[in-house]
Amino acid sequence: MTKKSDGESYLPLTPAAFNILLALADGEKHGYAILKEVARRTEDKVRLSAGTLYGNLARLESAGMILESDRRPEVALDDQRRRYYKLTKFGREVAVAEARRMEEALAQAHAKNLLRKPETA
Repeated sequence: MTKKSDGESYLPLTPAAFNILLALADGEKHGYAILKEVARRTEDKVRLSAGTLYGNLARLESAGMILESDRRPEVALDDQRRRYYKLTKFGREVAVAEARRMEEALAQAHAKNLLRKPETA
């Protein structure tokens, strides 16, 4: 039996937490932008409520997976009420570990013929 890394001890992530980490993987975003990114990327299959988003942001920040950013957009483009978040190195490690866990589960589903293998061109 192998010892889990610190990041693996957070697995499995909830779908909301994983989607928030994914939304931040390509750059800093404020809460509303995270909501929109998740809805767009999942074609509205995942829609986070404000309560779910902000509860998860607090937990992810407390766990050291995200940080509130000090950087702000230009004053003309900014709303001072917005808080911007960014993924930490640890948060990226946890997101990668979760993606690998999901990939392994998917491989097991394929092995049990629950899913059809993708056709090759």
